[in-house]
Amino acid sequence: MRTVIVCNIVSLDGRYEGPGGDFTALDMDGAFDAYNLDLIRRAGTVVLGRRSFELFGSFWPAVADAPEDASDPVLTDVNREFSRRCNRIPKVVVSDSYTPPLDHPWTDTTTVVPRAEVGAWIAEERGNGSGDIVVFASRTLWTGLLEEDLIDEIHLAVDPVVLAAGTPLFQEPAALETLDALRLDGSNNVLLRLRPKR
Repeated sequence: MRTVIVCNIVSLDGRYEGPGGDFTALDMDGAFDAYNLDLIRRAGTVVLGRRSFELFGSFWPAVADAPEDASDPVLTDVNREFSRRCNRIPKVVVSDSYTPPLDHPWTDTTTVVPRAEVGAWIAEERGNGSGDIVVFASRTLWTGLLEEDLIDEIHLAVDPVVLAAGTPLFQEPAALETLDALRLDGSNNVLLRLRPKR
């Protein structure tokens, strides 16, 4: 059985992003990058909502082969490997209206699944193939899947910043239990690994 894992970063006061959708308000540091790389190494499929797919798809495809630039903190070996793996791995974008442009670098590795069908898709895919099913970002998508009992684990990097405004990670109550907690190496962020209470 494949494991469905969500990975997000969140502020100490539970914000998914800052005011105006500013996701840079959170410290997505090198340790968080390394953790995401470890997740995608073990993944068989990446699932994204439309907005997250567009953000990821506008950034990650080019990182693998970008020219060397010592002044650019993004161009690390970790991020280049994440980019290569993201470019190759099968991806699902959940949307009722989106179709990747034909010239999008991920068109050949992306399937679009309508919102009403994603629950059935996950239920079927859990028993097929290999590797985890990983949901990066995509808060609206995965909180809906959580309500349908289709999420196995939630991995949250907690940035000890208080934003006091922005988008809350959760809009509805959720009963979770802690699997473990650890401070990411060389980071100010703490990784919480949680699962839904069943």
